[in-house]
Amino acid sequence: MRRLLSLWIILSSIGFAPAQDDLKFVAVDLQPHATQKRNEGLGSGIAGNDLASVPAGGETFGGIVFNIEDGIVHLGSTIVDRHPEKVEGISVGSKCLKVHILHATCFGGGPNKPGNQLHVADGTVIGQYKIHYSDGTGEDISIVYGEDVRDWFYVDDEAKTTRGKIVWNGENGRAVEVGAKIRLYMMTWENPHPEKVIASIDYVGKKSETPAAPFCMAITLER
Repeated sequence: MRRLLSLWIILSSIGFAPAQDDLKFVAVDLQPHATQKRNEGLGSGIAGNDLASVPAGGETFGGIVFNIEDGIVHLGSTIVDRHPEKVEGISVGSKCLKVHILHATCFGGGPNKPGNQLHVADGTVIGQYKIHYSDGTGEDISIVYGEDVRDWFYVDDEAKTTRGKIVWNGENGRAVEVGAKIRLYMMTWENPHPEKVIASIDYVGKKSETPAAPFCMAITLER
């Protein structure tokens, strides 16, 4: 699959891309809505606390091809004021069977334990992906801490998610300093209306309610 997406990228650059309808995996373009670069500090913005070590381009995570680009969509929280609570109108314009999302959140766990202001309890809804169909109807996909994602920082023996899949592990300079590692999760949503065109997606956080500051790396449609 990685070779297929890489070939599509090459052919696109020279004007000979296959028709989009022929592709099983189609990347949603997040770049017009990116709120920061992945090589910039996430969360509190500390230098070296970034996602630069995540492989760029067409990469396979959890068996799904994602297109990793420079920009990511990082939402704000009670701790992270510089980012918005929501990003609306991410263009899709396609039917699909499933939506695969590569994402995580800053704060909530890792070195942060219960009683700490940066801790988030399991079961807390920290955001949503709002699906808008072209006929005006929609669906909401909740992001639940402990089920779909946990803190991208993690320490040994920390609990895993009960629904989302951990699909990438790595390090950055800040994680090494505090004795932690970093990770990304994949959420897969089965579209209950595959016959409908998804016009757009809104990415909505809980900026005034929780320290969790979600971020989205990539979205792929499976058709």
